[in-house]
Amino acid sequence: MEKKFIMTAFGKDRPGIVADVSGIIYENGCNLEDSQMGLLADEFTLMLLLSGRGEELEDMLQKECRRLEKEKNISVFIKELDFHHPEYKENGNRHTISVEGIDQGGIVYKISKFLSDQSININRLTSQMKLSPESGTALYTMTMDVSFPETVFVESVEKGLERIGDQLNVDITVK
Repeated sequence: MEKKFIMTAFGKDRPGIVADVSGIIYENGCNLEDSQMGLLADEFTLMLLLSGRGEELEDMLQKECRRLEKEKNISVFIKELDFHHPEYKENGNRHTISVEGIDQGGIVYKISKFLSDQSININRLTSQMKLSPESGTALYTMTMDVSFPETVFVESVEKGLERIGDQLNVDITVK
């Protein structure tokens, strides 16, 4: 029977970190299905969905993860999934929410809390803080791919996000 796993890994950025992690997936007969990888500060991070077969597969992968930690200084975590396709991804209306403004604490929390209260699911969230080339001010951008339930209307979400945007002094758009 096929098993699915979520694997997360991170380590000091260097050439070969992706090869090290994907190597244990390949060597254990697994398939890398989905991934998100990128640099956060000076750490390279990987989030992976993989599948494979075998009774001892999870134990073998756990052993390899511990080896990577010892030999390559890569922190790796793995979890077997009881996988099913969530209904909200199949039935929801997809939208993109973009946020831009001066960096401050609470932006992600206040917006994600509002969305959660509306039963809006966040499918993907990316954010970045960078300094303005003109002023040196810390600017924050965030983009979310979200799914609205059929019962939630874009107009009401836009009004709620506009109130939050006014509180935080950030621009929020829904497309």
